[in-house]
Parts: sequence; structure tokens; C-alpha cells
Amino acid sequence: QVQLVESGGGLVQAGGSLRLSCAASGRTFSSDPMGWFRQAPGKEREFVAAISGSGDNIYYKNSVKGRFTISRDNAKNTVYLQMNSLAPEDTAVYYCAASRATIATMTSDRNVHYWGEGTLVTVSS
Repeated sequence: QVQLVESGGGLVQAGGSLRLSCAASGRTFSSDPMGWFRQAPGKEREFVAAISGSGDNIYYKNSVKGRFTISRDNAKNTVYLQMNSLAPEDTAVYYCAASRATIATMTSDRNVHYWGEGTLVTVSS
């Protein structure tokens, strides 16, 4: 059974940083894109970042470019999201995601095949 387990969420002040981790089990994802989506209260889930299996290709939501960095450690079957300069509008439940499709299609949650349970990030002003 495939599981994606997120950790690292919490409460942080605006301008602060958090690092999310997502550990996968039940399947090796070293050849597959992985990424992060988020869902703010009252809003639809949205794409945040994705990274190819090799790590050579990376996509970001425009509003997080320059602040968030996605990375992965295939030896640990883990993907990370380093979030800096956090703002209140970054408050959301962050979901780890993995796909059997291409990274280019992973910006849509319809092309995500595996989801984590989510971890809450709250940024106070």
C-alpha cells in the first residue's frame, strides 16, 4: 500500500520559514514526479511545486517562486518543500502528491495519483 506522510507544518509568523517533508512508502518514486499542493480555507486546492524524478525539472506556482524551494532525496524516497518569507496568504493545508504521469501535467490535481493526508501551515501576521 502506497503512503505519503507529510511532516513539518505548524504555526509561524509572517516572514518566517518552515520546511515540509513527505516520506513515501510502499512504492519507489525515484522515476516519478512528486510535488506539493495546498488548500486554503474556503478555496480550491491549488498547485504549489513539482519536481521530476531526476530533480532536473522543477515547476513552481508563480506566487511562490523565489520563496519556496522543492527538492527530493530518492535514497530516502522523500520530497521536501523549503518555505521562506512566509506570508499570511500561504496559510493552508499542504498536501504531498505523486504522479505516474509527466511533471508537465502534474500542475493539475487531476493528474495526481497519490496523495498524503496533509499538514497544516498557519502564518500569522
